[in-house]
Amino acid sequence: MDPGRLGGGGAPVNESVWALPAPALRPFIAVYVGYRQAGVPPATHRGLPSPYLTVIFTLDDPLTLTGHVDPRQSPTSHRTVVGGLHTAPALITHPGRQSGIQLAVSPLGARALLGLPAGELAGLDVEGSAVLGPLANEIAERLQAARNWSARFAVLDRLLTSRLAAGPVSSVSCAADGVSAEVSHAWHLLLAARGRGAVSGLASETGWSDRHLRSRFRDETGLTPKAAARVIRFHRARRLLQHRAMAAGMALPVLADLAADCGYYDQAHLAREFRDLAGCPPSTWLAEEFLNVQGWTGAILPGSAS
Repeated sequence: MDPGRLGGGGAPVNESVWALPAPALRPFIAVYVGYRQAGVPPATHRGLPSPYLTVIFTLDDPLTLTGHVDPRQSPTSHRTVVGGLHTAPALITHPGRQSGIQLAVSPLGARALLGLPAGELAGLDVEGSAVLGPLANEIAERLQAARNWSARFAVLDRLLTSRLAAGPVSSVSCAADGVSAEVSHAWHLLLAARGRGAVSGLASETGWSDRHLRSRFRDETGLTPKAAARVIRFHRARRLLQHRAMAAGMALPVLADLAADCGYYDQAHLAREFRDLAGCPPSTWLAEEFLNVQGWTGAILPGSAS
């Protein structure tokens, strides 16, 4: 398919481009998002909690993380980066230019693509080569040599499909078995419910005890079922906030309506969740991210308004 596109060329440069991965990769990767900015004010972007692991291949300057999800991690710069599921924002800065391709990887696809369960990356941001080995640098080099977004996405399709067919080889050890059917079923139930409602019935759906499900689910994804539901609901609220703000000419949408549509008790509940998971109120986040192309990648994901 032709990639979808927001923004365009000119000076300053402000591009954001998405494409679906090859069919063989779609059970594991939701979307590719390419972005490029130049000639814009320096900025800090909040990498927010979502139901996807983040894999980024930079195209020009390294990606600089000045604030990790785990505050014990010192600021780092990365040519490629892999980040696990988390419940706090990461802080990414740029000096007025940034470019790369971000992959939204399902936690259920981490074993197949990354060679380890997503739980081993929970709350962490690591250099891509620590997980993907030499393939991380090979992908980065071929992406940088490609002429346009379509060619870059084709590079990802080709190399990641080959990796999938060969089986994962990682410098990080992991169990030989795959994702259990019970954990997979519980994850898909949470996604189908959009993070709404109680999670107390999940165990009965799997035939496991609550305690066993919590333990196995956390080991596989990095979050407990309750935390995963919270992140899924927040992710949907954040995307709807983006869509409604864009439709209203960047005016702040009615937050009481947004809260009700996403299953929060009230507007105050929504605001608390934003402060906890994004580190700021909805209005502040929207104002900060308006000119940051990375902040808008979620707004152009296929089905992102659902």
